[in-house]
Amino acid sequence: MENIPANLPDSIDKLPENLDENIKVVRNYINGEWCHSNTGKYIVNNKPATGKVLSYIPRSDKHDVDRAIEAARVANKNKVWSGLPEEARASFLDKIADKIQERFEEAAQLESQDCGKPITTARSIDIDRAVKNFRFFAGAIRHQETGCHTLGTTAINYTVRRPIGVAVLITPWNLPLYLLSWKVAPALACGNCVVIKPSELTPMTANLLMEVVHELMLPPGVVNLVHGYGSEVGSALVSHQHVHLVSFTGGTKTGQHVNTLAANSFKKISLELGGKNSMIVFNDCDVEKAVQVAKRAGWANTGQVCLCCSRMLVQEDIYDRFVQLLTTQLQSMKIGDVSDSSTELGSLISQSHRAKVEYYVELSKTEGGKILHGGKRPAHLENTEFESGAFLEPTLIGELSPSSRTSTEEIFGPVVVIHRFKTEEEALEIANGVRYGLCSSVFTNDLKRAHRFSDELECGMVWVNTWLLRDLRVPFGGTKESGLGREGGKYSLEFYSEDKNVCISL
Repeated sequence: MENIPANLPDSIDKLPENLDENIKVVRNYINGEWCHSNTGKYIVNNKPATGKVLSYIPRSDKHDVDRAIEAARVANKNKVWSGLPEEARASFLDKIADKIQERFEEAAQLESQDCGKPITTARSIDIDRAVKNFRFFAGAIRHQETGCHTLGTTAINYTVRRPIGVAVLITPWNLPLYLLSWKVAPALACGNCVVIKPSELTPMTANLLMEVVHELMLPPGVVNLVHGYGSEVGSALVSHQHVHLVSFTGGTKTGQHVNTLAANSFKKISLELGGKNSMIVFNDCDVEKAVQVAKRAGWANTGQVCLCCSRMLVQEDIYDRFVQLLTTQLQSMKIGDVSDSSTELGSLISQSHRAKVEYYVELSKTEGGKILHGGKRPAHLENTEFESGAFLEPTLIGELSPSSRTSTEEIFGPVVVIHRFKTEEEALEIANGVRYGLCSSVFTNDLKRAHRFSDELECGMVWVNTWLLRDLRVPFGGTKESGLGREGGKYSLEFYSEDKNVCISL
Protein backbone atom coordinates (compact mmCIF):
# COMPACT_ATOMS: atom_id res chain seq x y z
CA MET A 1 0.00 0.00 0.00
CA GLU A 2 2.91 2.36 0.53
CA ASN A 3 3.29 2.70 -3.25
CA ILE A 4 -0.27 3.91 -3.72
CA PRO A 5 -0.36 7.71 -4.21
CA ALA A 6 -2.19 9.87 -1.68
CA ASN A 7 -5.82 10.66 -2.49
CA LEU A 8 -5.16 14.43 -2.63
CA PRO A 9 -5.78 16.85 -5.50
CA ASP A 10 -3.01 19.13 -6.78
CA SER A 11 -2.68 22.78 -5.77
CA ILE A 12 -1.53 25.82 -7.74
CA ASP A 13 0.03 29.10 -6.59
CA LYS A 14 -2.26 31.26 -8.72
CA LEU A 15 -5.19 30.94 -11.07
CA PRO A 16 -4.61 30.47 -14.83
CA GLU A 17 -4.58 33.76 -16.73
CA ASN A 18 -7.13 32.68 -19.34
CA LEU A 19 -9.64 30.96 -17.10
CA ASP A 20 -12.32 28.91 -18.87
CA GLU A 21 -15.72 30.47 -18.18
CA ASN A 22 -17.14 27.02 -17.38
CA ILE A 23 -14.67 26.55 -14.50
CA LYS A 24 -15.85 28.04 -11.23
CA VAL A 25 -13.61 29.75 -8.67
CA VAL A 26 -14.98 28.85 -5.24
CA ARG A 27 -14.35 30.93 -2.12
CA ASN A 28 -14.55 30.47 1.64
CA TYR A 29 -17.61 31.74 3.49
CA ILE A 30 -16.73 33.44 6.77
CA ASN A 31 -18.82 35.77 8.93
CA GLY A 32 -21.44 36.17 6.24
CA GLU A 33 -18.94 37.12 3.51
CA TRP A 34 -17.26 35.39 0.59
CA CYS A 35 -13.48 35.54 0.85
CA HIS A 36 -10.31 34.13 -0.66
CA SER A 37 -7.80 32.21 1.44
CA ASN A 38 -4.91 33.75 3.30
CA THR A 39 -2.43 31.85 1.15
CA GLY A 40 -3.86 32.98 -2.19
CA LYS A 41 -3.30 29.43 -3.44
CA TYR A 42 -5.89 27.11 -4.93
CA ILE A 43 -6.65 23.41 -5.04
CA VAL A 44 -7.55 21.95 -8.43
CA ASN A 45 -10.90 20.13 -8.37
CA ASN A 46 -11.23 17.68 -11.26
CA LYS A 47 -14.25 15.78 -12.52
CA PRO A 48 -13.61 12.11 -11.65
CA ALA A 49 -15.49 10.83 -14.71
CA THR A 50 -13.49 12.81 -17.28
CA GLY A 51 -10.42 14.19 -15.51
CA LYS A 52 -11.29 17.73 -16.62
CA VAL A 53 -11.14 20.70 -14.23
CA LEU A 54 -14.47 21.56 -12.60
CA SER A 55 -13.39 24.30 -10.19
CA TYR A 56 -10.63 25.87 -8.14
CA ILE A 57 -11.05 26.07 -4.38
CA PRO A 58 -9.07 27.99 -1.74
CA ARG A 59 -6.07 26.28 -0.19
CA SER A 60 -6.75 27.73 3.24
CA ASP A 61 -4.49 27.69 6.29
CA LYS A 62 -4.62 28.26 10.05
CA HIS A 63 -5.21 31.99 9.56
CA ASP A 64 -8.47 31.26 7.72
CA VAL A 65 -9.42 28.73 10.38
CA ASP A 66 -8.86 31.31 13.12
CA ARG A 67 -11.05 33.83 11.28
CA ALA A 68 -13.89 31.35 10.85
CA ILE A 69 -13.82 30.14 14.44
CA GLU A 70 -13.63 33.68 15.77
CA ALA A 71 -16.69 34.60 13.69
CA ALA A 72 -18.58 31.61 15.09
CA ARG A 73 -17.37 32.34 18.64
CA VAL A 74 -18.56 35.95 18.52
CA ALA A 75 -21.92 34.96 17.03
CA ASN A 76 -22.31 32.35 19.74
CA LYS A 77 -21.33 34.77 22.50
CA ASN A 78 -23.82 37.37 21.25
CA LYS A 79 -26.55 34.73 20.97
CA VAL A 80 -27.54 35.91 17.51
CA TRP A 81 -28.65 32.35 16.75
CA SER A 82 -29.06 30.53 20.05
CA GLY A 83 -31.12 33.46 21.32
CA LEU A 84 -33.78 32.84 18.69
CA PRO A 85 -36.85 30.78 19.66
CA GLU A 86 -36.72 27.16 18.52
CA GLU A 87 -39.58 27.85 16.12
CA ALA A 88 -37.54 30.59 14.42
CA ARG A 89 -34.55 28.27 13.96
CA ALA A 90 -36.84 25.52 12.66
CA SER A 91 -38.34 27.97 10.19
CA PHE A 92 -34.87 28.77 8.85
CA LEU A 93 -34.20 25.05 8.34
CA ASP A 94 -37.44 24.70 6.40
CA LYS A 95 -36.45 27.67 4.24
CA ILE A 96 -33.06 26.07 3.53
CA ALA A 97 -34.87 22.90 2.46
CA ASP A 98 -37.14 24.96 0.20
CA LYS A 99 -34.18 26.70 -1.47
CA ILE A 100 -32.35 23.41 -2.09
CA GLN A 101 -35.56 22.00 -3.54
CA GLU A 102 -35.79 25.00 -5.87
CA ARG A 103 -32.22 24.31 -7.04
CA PHE A 104 -32.66 20.53 -7.00
CA GLU A 105 -31.51 19.78 -10.56
CA GLU A 106 -28.58 22.20 -10.32
CA ALA A 107 -27.46 20.56 -7.07
CA ALA A 108 -27.83 17.06 -8.56
CA GLN A 109 -25.77 18.00 -11.61
CA LEU A 110 -23.03 19.49 -9.42
CA GLU A 111 -22.96 16.38 -7.21
CA SER A 112 -22.80 14.09 -10.23
CA GLN A 113 -19.92 16.04 -11.80
CA ASP A 114 -18.06 16.50 -8.51
CA CYS A 115 -18.28 12.86 -7.39
CA GLY A 116 -18.42 11.04 -10.72
CA LYS A 117 -21.68 9.38 -9.70
CA PRO A 118 -24.65 8.70 -11.99
CA ILE A 119 -27.11 11.58 -12.15
CA THR A 120 -29.93 9.26 -11.07
CA THR A 121 -28.03 8.50 -7.85
CA ALA A 122 -27.46 12.20 -7.17
CA ARG A 123 -31.14 12.94 -7.69
CA SER A 124 -32.71 10.01 -5.86
CA ILE A 125 -30.29 9.77 -2.95
CA ASP A 126 -27.95 12.71 -2.39
CA ILE A 127 -30.07 15.80 -2.97
CA ASP A 128 -33.38 14.23 -2.04
CA ARG A 129 -31.99 13.16 1.34
CA ALA A 130 -30.39 16.56 1.96
CA VAL A 131 -33.79 18.23 1.59
CA LYS A 132 -35.37 15.64 3.89
CA ASN A 133 -32.64 16.06 6.51
CA PHE A 134 -33.33 19.78 6.89
CA ARG A 135 -37.08 19.21 7.05
CA PHE A 136 -36.72 16.35 9.53
CA PHE A 137 -34.60 18.29 12.03
CA ALA A 138 -36.84 21.33 11.69
CA GLY A 139 -39.63 19.09 12.92
CA ALA A 140 -37.43 17.36 15.51
CA ILE A 141 -36.53 20.59 17.29
CA ARG A 142 -40.17 21.67 17.29
CA HIS A 143 -41.32 18.44 18.92
CA GLN A 144 -38.43 17.53 21.21
CA GLU A 145 -39.19 16.46 24.77
CA THR A 146 -37.05 16.60 27.91
CA GLY A 147 -37.54 15.22 31.39
CA CYS A 148 -39.33 16.52 34.46
CA HIS A 149 -39.18 14.74 37.84
CA THR A 150 -40.64 15.49 41.25
CA LEU A 151 -39.23 14.57 44.65
CA GLY A 152 -42.58 14.24 46.35
CA THR A 153 -43.51 17.68 47.63
CA THR A 154 -39.86 18.56 48.30
CA ALA A 155 -38.50 19.60 44.91
CA ILE A 156 -39.00 19.53 41.18
CA ASN A 157 -36.30 18.73 38.63
CA TYR A 158 -36.56 19.68 35.00
CA THR A 159 -34.10 19.23 32.14
CA VAL A 160 -33.38 21.77 29.43
CA ARG A 161 -31.13 21.53 26.39
CA ARG A 162 -28.66 24.28 25.65
CA PRO A 163 -26.39 24.77 22.62
CA ILE A 164 -22.83 23.59 23.03
CA GLY A 165 -21.32 26.57 21.22
CA VAL A 166 -18.95 26.33 18.26
CA ALA A 167 -19.30 23.09 16.31
CA VAL A 168 -16.81 21.87 13.68
CA LEU A 169 -18.36 19.66 11.01
CA ILE A 170 -16.02 17.67 8.75
CA THR A 171 -17.59 15.75 5.90
CA PRO A 172 -16.34 13.19 3.33
CA TRP A 173 -16.40 13.06 -0.46
CA ASN A 174 -18.73 10.14 -1.12
CA LEU A 175 -22.08 11.74 -0.18
CA PRO A 176 -21.17 15.44 0.12
CA LEU A 177 -24.43 17.36 0.58
CA TYR A 178 -26.30 14.38 2.04
CA LEU A 179 -23.83 13.97 4.93
CA LEU A 180 -23.26 17.71 5.32
CA SER A 181 -26.99 18.27 5.81
CA TRP A 182 -27.01 15.36 8.29
CA LYS A 183 -24.67 17.43 10.50
CA VAL A 184 -25.58 21.04 9.74
CA ALA A 185 -29.33 20.62 10.25
CA PRO A 186 -29.28 19.28 13.85
CA ALA A 187 -26.33 21.49 14.82
CA LEU A 188 -28.25 24.60 13.77
CA ALA A 189 -31.54 23.29 15.16
CA CYS A 190 -29.93 23.07 18.59
CA GLY A 191 -28.64 26.65 18.37
CA ASN A 192 -24.93 26.11 17.66
CA CYS A 193 -22.73 28.16 15.37
CA VAL A 194 -20.82 25.99 12.90
CA VAL A 195 -17.60 25.89 10.92
CA ILE A 196 -17.75 23.45 8.00
CA LYS A 197 -14.84 21.72 6.32
CA PRO A 198 -16.01 19.76 3.25
CA SER A 199 -13.75 17.35 1.42
CA GLU A 200 -11.33 19.10 -0.93
CA LEU A 201 -12.36 16.49 -3.51
CA THR A 202 -16.06 17.48 -3.56
CA PRO A 203 -16.62 21.15 -2.61
CA MET A 204 -19.38 22.16 -5.00
CA THR A 205 -22.62 21.40 -3.15
CA ALA A 206 -21.17 22.72 0.11
CA ASN A 207 -20.63 25.96 -1.80
CA LEU A 208 -24.22 25.79 -3.04
CA LEU A 209 -25.43 25.42 0.54
CA MET A 210 -23.47 28.55 1.52
CA GLU A 211 -25.16 30.40 -1.35
CA VAL A 212 -28.51 29.36 0.12
CA VAL A 213 -27.46 30.45 3.63
CA HIS A 214 -26.27 33.79 2.26
CA GLU A 215 -29.49 34.35 0.32
CA LEU A 216 -31.58 33.64 3.42
CA MET A 217 -29.45 36.11 5.40
CA LEU A 218 -28.69 33.93 8.40
CA PRO A 219 -26.86 36.09 10.97
CA PRO A 220 -23.14 36.50 10.17
CA GLY A 221 -20.93 33.95 11.90
CA VAL A 222 -23.64 31.33 12.37
CA VAL A 223 -22.54 29.25 9.37
CA ASN A 224 -18.95 29.38 8.12
CA LEU A 225 -17.10 27.26 5.57
CA VAL A 226 -13.35 26.83 5.07
CA HIS A 227 -11.94 24.86 2.13
CA GLY A 228 -8.56 23.16 2.11
CA TYR A 229 -6.53 20.05 2.80
CA GLY A 230 -7.27 18.03 5.91
CA SER A 231 -3.71 18.33 7.21
CA GLU A 232 -3.75 22.12 6.87
CA VAL A 233 -7.36 22.98 7.75
CA GLY A 234 -9.00 19.95 9.36
CA SER A 235 -6.34 19.47 12.04
CA ALA A 236 -6.33 23.18 12.87
CA LEU A 237 -10.12 23.15 13.26
CA VAL A 238 -10.24 20.06 15.46
CA SER A 239 -7.45 21.21 17.79
CA HIS A 240 -8.63 24.83 18.12
CA GLN A 241 -9.16 25.95 21.71
CA HIS A 242 -12.48 27.72 20.99
CA VAL A 243 -14.15 24.68 19.39
CA HIS A 244 -16.55 22.80 21.66
CA LEU A 245 -17.77 19.96 19.44
CA VAL A 246 -16.46 17.96 16.48
CA SER A 247 -18.52 15.74 14.19
CA PHE A 248 -16.38 13.82 11.71
CA THR A 249 -17.26 11.35 8.98
CA GLY A 250 -14.42 9.70 7.09
CA GLY A 251 -11.76 7.02 7.19
CA THR A 252 -10.78 5.17 10.35
CA LYS A 253 -7.12 6.24 10.25
CA THR A 254 -8.04 9.92 9.97
CA GLY A 255 -10.70 9.41 12.64
CA GLN A 256 -8.06 8.17 15.05
CA HIS A 257 -6.08 11.36 14.48
CA VAL A 258 -9.19 13.51 14.93
CA ASN A 259 -10.04 11.68 18.15
CA THR A 260 -6.55 12.29 19.56
CA LEU A 261 -6.61 16.00 18.73
CA ALA A 262 -10.10 16.51 20.14
CA ALA A 263 -9.47 14.51 23.30
CA ASN A 264 -6.67 16.81 24.40
CA SER A 265 -9.18 19.59 25.08
CA PHE A 266 -12.18 17.41 26.05
CA LYS A 267 -14.29 18.35 23.06
CA LYS A 268 -17.54 16.52 22.51
CA ILE A 269 -16.95 14.21 19.56
CA SER A 270 -18.78 11.95 17.15
CA LEU A 271 -16.89 9.74 14.70
CA GLU A 272 -18.59 7.91 11.83
CA LEU A 273 -15.78 5.86 10.31
CA GLY A 274 -15.16 2.89 8.05
CA GLY A 275 -16.87 -0.44 7.61
CA LYS A 276 -16.39 -3.93 6.23
CA ASN A 277 -20.02 -4.91 6.31
CA SER A 278 -21.46 -8.37 5.73
CA MET A 279 -24.60 -9.45 3.94
CA ILE A 280 -25.52 -12.88 5.29
CA VAL A 281 -27.79 -14.98 3.09
CA PHE A 282 -29.42 -18.09 4.58
CA ASN A 283 -30.87 -20.89 2.44
CA ASP A 284 -34.44 -20.27 3.58
CA CYS A 285 -34.65 -16.77 2.09
CA ASP A 286 -36.06 -15.46 -1.16
CA VAL A 287 -32.88 -15.86 -3.23
CA GLU A 288 -34.01 -13.70 -6.17
CA LYS A 289 -34.87 -10.84 -3.83
CA ALA A 290 -31.56 -11.24 -1.99
CA VAL A 291 -29.65 -11.00 -5.28
CA GLN A 292 -31.48 -7.82 -6.26
CA VAL A 293 -30.63 -6.26 -2.91
CA ALA A 294 -27.04 -7.54 -3.11
CA LYS A 295 -26.50 -5.68 -6.38
CA ARG A 296 -27.45 -2.43 -4.67
CA ALA A 297 -25.80 -3.21 -1.32
CA GLY A 298 -22.48 -4.07 -2.92
CA TRP A 299 -22.19 -1.54 -5.72
CA ALA A 300 -24.34 1.51 -4.86
CA ASN A 301 -22.39 4.71 -5.52
CA THR A 302 -19.62 2.53 -7.00
CA GLY A 303 -19.21 0.85 -3.60
CA GLN A 304 -18.22 4.19 -2.07
CA VAL A 305 -20.71 4.14 0.80
CA CYS A 306 -19.66 3.25 4.33
CA LEU A 307 -22.79 1.07 4.61
CA CYS A 308 -22.11 -0.99 1.48
CA CYS A 309 -21.89 -4.73 2.05
CA SER A 310 -18.46 -5.57 0.67
CA ARG A 311 -18.60 -9.10 2.14
CA MET A 312 -21.35 -11.52 1.13
CA LEU A 313 -21.76 -14.74 3.11
CA VAL A 314 -23.99 -17.27 1.39
CA GLN A 315 -25.09 -20.65 2.77
CA GLU A 316 -23.38 -23.36 0.76
CA ASP A 317 -26.42 -25.10 -0.76
CA ILE A 318 -27.59 -21.88 -2.48
CA TYR A 319 -24.11 -20.44 -3.11
CA ASP A 320 -23.73 -21.49 -6.77
CA ARG A 321 -27.21 -20.27 -7.68
CA PHE A 322 -26.66 -16.99 -5.89
CA VAL A 323 -23.34 -16.39 -7.67
CA GLN A 324 -24.85 -17.20 -11.06
CA LEU A 325 -27.78 -14.82 -10.57
CA LEU A 326 -25.56 -12.07 -9.17
CA THR A 327 -22.97 -12.22 -11.96
CA THR A 328 -25.80 -12.02 -14.48
CA GLN A 329 -26.96 -8.83 -12.77
CA LEU A 330 -23.43 -7.38 -12.80
CA GLN A 331 -22.96 -8.16 -16.48
CA SER A 332 -25.95 -5.99 -17.32
CA MET A 333 -24.84 -2.94 -15.30
CA LYS A 334 -24.31 0.11 -17.50
CA ILE A 335 -21.04 1.92 -16.79
CA GLY A 336 -19.95 5.27 -18.16
CA ASP A 337 -21.62 8.60 -18.91
CA VAL A 338 -22.74 9.86 -15.49
CA SER A 339 -25.14 12.36 -17.09
CA ASP A 340 -27.08 9.51 -18.71
CA SER A 341 -30.07 8.56 -16.57
CA SER A 342 -29.64 4.89 -17.56
CA THR A 343 -26.07 4.68 -16.20
CA GLU A 344 -25.87 2.53 -13.06
CA LEU A 345 -22.17 2.64 -12.16
CA GLY A 346 -20.12 5.82 -12.16
CA SER A 347 -16.44 6.44 -11.63
CA LEU A 348 -14.40 6.24 -8.47
CA ILE A 349 -13.58 9.55 -6.82
CA SER A 350 -10.04 9.83 -8.27
CA GLN A 351 -7.30 8.07 -10.16
CA SER A 352 -5.34 7.52 -6.95
CA HIS A 353 -8.33 5.96 -5.24
CA ARG A 354 -8.85 3.65 -8.22
CA ALA A 355 -5.18 2.64 -7.87
CA LYS A 356 -5.88 1.67 -4.26
CA VAL A 357 -8.90 -0.41 -5.25
CA GLU A 358 -6.95 -2.10 -8.07
CA TYR A 359 -4.22 -2.91 -5.58
CA TYR A 360 -6.70 -5.01 -3.63
CA VAL A 361 -7.95 -6.75 -6.77
CA GLU A 362 -4.37 -7.84 -7.51
CA LEU A 363 -3.77 -8.71 -3.86
CA SER A 364 -6.79 -11.01 -3.88
CA LYS A 365 -5.16 -13.10 -6.61
CA THR A 366 -2.02 -13.63 -4.52
CA GLU A 367 -4.26 -14.59 -1.58
CA GLY A 368 -5.87 -17.38 -3.59
CA GLY A 369 -8.95 -15.48 -4.74
CA LYS A 370 -10.79 -16.05 -8.01
CA ILE A 371 -12.22 -13.11 -9.95
CA LEU A 372 -15.81 -14.18 -10.62
CA HIS A 373 -16.64 -10.96 -12.46
CA GLY A 374 -14.97 -7.67 -13.35
CA GLY A 375 -11.65 -6.57 -11.94
CA LYS A 376 -10.69 -4.50 -14.99
CA ARG A 377 -11.11 -1.01 -16.39
CA PRO A 378 -14.07 -0.82 -18.80
CA ALA A 379 -12.73 -1.36 -22.31
CA HIS A 380 -15.72 0.30 -23.97
CA LEU A 381 -14.74 3.69 -22.48
CA GLU A 382 -11.44 3.79 -24.35
CA ASN A 383 -11.26 6.53 -27.01
CA THR A 384 -14.25 8.32 -25.46
CA GLU A 385 -14.46 11.46 -23.32
CA PHE A 386 -14.49 9.13 -20.30
CA GLU A 387 -11.24 7.29 -21.03
CA SER A 388 -9.44 9.45 -18.43
CA GLY A 389 -12.14 8.81 -15.85
CA ALA A 390 -11.53 6.68 -12.75
CA PHE A 391 -13.81 3.82 -13.80
CA LEU A 392 -13.60 0.18 -12.74
CA GLU A 393 -15.90 -2.74 -13.53
CA PRO A 394 -18.14 -4.10 -10.76
CA THR A 395 -15.96 -6.81 -9.25
CA LEU A 396 -16.88 -10.01 -7.42
CA ILE A 397 -14.17 -12.19 -5.87
CA GLY A 398 -14.60 -15.73 -4.55
CA GLU A 399 -12.49 -18.50 -2.98
CA LEU A 400 -10.75 -16.19 -0.48
CA SER A 401 -10.10 -17.03 3.14
CA PRO A 402 -12.44 -15.01 5.39
CA SER A 403 -9.33 -13.84 7.25
CA SER A 404 -7.50 -12.60 4.13
CA ARG A 405 -6.62 -8.92 3.83
CA THR A 406 -8.92 -8.46 0.85
CA SER A 407 -11.79 -9.85 2.90
CA THR A 408 -11.12 -7.90 6.10
CA GLU A 409 -9.70 -4.50 5.07
CA GLU A 410 -11.90 -1.65 3.87
CA ILE A 411 -11.52 -1.15 0.11
CA PHE A 412 -14.31 1.42 -0.49
CA GLY A 413 -14.91 0.65 -4.12
CA PRO A 414 -16.86 -1.63 -6.47
CA VAL A 415 -15.22 -4.77 -5.07
CA VAL A 416 -17.14 -7.44 -3.14
CA VAL A 417 -15.85 -10.73 -1.74
CA ILE A 418 -18.17 -13.70 -1.40
CA HIS A 419 -17.82 -16.66 1.00
CA ARG A 420 -19.61 -19.96 1.57
CA PHE A 421 -20.76 -20.98 5.03
CA LYS A 422 -22.39 -24.12 6.40
CA THR A 423 -23.87 -23.21 9.78
CA GLU A 424 -25.24 -20.18 11.54
CA GLU A 425 -22.30 -20.31 13.94
CA GLU A 426 -19.79 -20.23 11.09
CA ALA A 427 -21.56 -17.28 9.46
CA LEU A 428 -21.50 -15.37 12.74
CA GLU A 429 -17.80 -16.03 13.21
CA ILE A 430 -16.99 -14.75 9.71
CA ALA A 431 -19.24 -11.69 10.01
CA ASN A 432 -17.76 -10.69 13.38
CA GLY A 433 -14.18 -11.50 12.36
CA VAL A 434 -13.26 -7.96 11.29
CA ARG A 435 -12.15 -4.92 13.25
CA TYR A 436 -15.13 -2.90 11.98
CA GLY A 437 -18.71 -2.98 13.22
CA LEU A 438 -20.90 -0.57 11.29
CA CYS A 439 -23.79 -2.57 9.83
CA SER A 440 -24.96 -5.94 8.51
CA SER A 441 -27.77 -7.24 6.35
CA VAL A 442 -29.39 -10.62 7.07
CA PHE A 443 -31.63 -12.56 4.70
CA THR A 444 -33.79 -15.28 6.23
CA ASN A 445 -37.48 -16.17 6.50
CA ASP A 446 -36.95 -17.62 9.98
CA LEU A 447 -38.13 -14.92 12.37
CA LYS A 448 -36.49 -16.50 15.41
CA ARG A 449 -33.17 -16.72 13.57
CA ALA A 450 -33.52 -13.11 12.43
CA HIS A 451 -33.84 -11.89 16.03
CA ARG A 452 -31.22 -14.26 17.42
CA PHE A 453 -28.61 -13.66 14.73
CA SER A 454 -29.11 -9.89 14.68
CA ASP A 455 -28.54 -9.77 18.41
CA GLU A 456 -25.22 -11.61 18.09
CA LEU A 457 -23.82 -9.46 15.29
CA GLU A 458 -21.15 -7.01 16.48
CA CYS A 459 -22.33 -3.88 14.71
CA GLY A 460 -24.41 -0.77 15.23
CA MET A 461 -27.14 -1.45 12.67
CA VAL A 462 -28.77 -4.57 11.21
CA TRP A 463 -31.20 -4.79 8.31
CA VAL A 464 -33.25 -7.97 7.87
CA ASN A 465 -34.39 -8.90 4.35
CA THR A 466 -33.44 -5.41 3.12
CA TRP A 467 -30.54 -2.95 3.08
CA LEU A 468 -30.25 0.77 3.75
CA LEU A 469 -33.91 1.26 4.59
CA ARG A 470 -33.36 4.40 6.66
CA ASP A 471 -35.57 5.90 9.33
CA LEU A 472 -34.14 9.26 10.43
CA ARG A 473 -35.44 8.73 13.97
CA VAL A 474 -33.21 5.76 14.75
CA PRO A 475 -29.58 5.81 16.01
CA PHE A 476 -26.87 5.78 13.36
CA GLY A 477 -23.34 4.65 14.20
CA GLY A 478 -21.03 1.70 14.64
CA THR A 479 -18.95 -0.31 17.06
CA LYS A 480 -15.26 -1.23 17.21
CA GLU A 481 -13.25 0.75 14.62
CA SER A 482 -16.38 1.99 12.87
CA GLY A 483 -16.69 4.96 15.16
CA LEU A 484 -17.84 6.58 18.38
CA GLY A 485 -21.28 7.83 19.33
CA ARG A 486 -24.67 7.87 17.65
CA GLU A 487 -26.51 10.47 15.60
CA GLY A 488 -30.03 10.58 14.19
CA GLY A 489 -33.35 11.77 15.65
CA LYS A 490 -33.17 12.46 19.38
CA TYR A 491 -29.59 11.15 19.41
CA SER A 492 -28.51 14.06 17.21
CA LEU A 493 -30.36 16.55 19.40
CA GLU A 494 -28.61 15.10 22.44
CA PHE A 495 -25.20 15.18 20.76
CA TYR A 496 -25.44 18.75 19.46
CA SER A 497 -26.60 20.13 22.82
CA GLU A 498 -25.87 19.90 26.52
CA ASP A 499 -28.53 18.70 28.93
CA LYS A 500 -28.86 20.87 31.99
CA ASN A 501 -30.85 19.84 35.03
CA VAL A 502 -32.50 22.48 37.21
CA CYS A 503 -33.65 21.50 40.71
CA ILE A 504 -36.07 23.84 42.46
CA SER A 505 -36.88 23.36 46.12
CA LEU A 506 -40.57 23.56 46.89
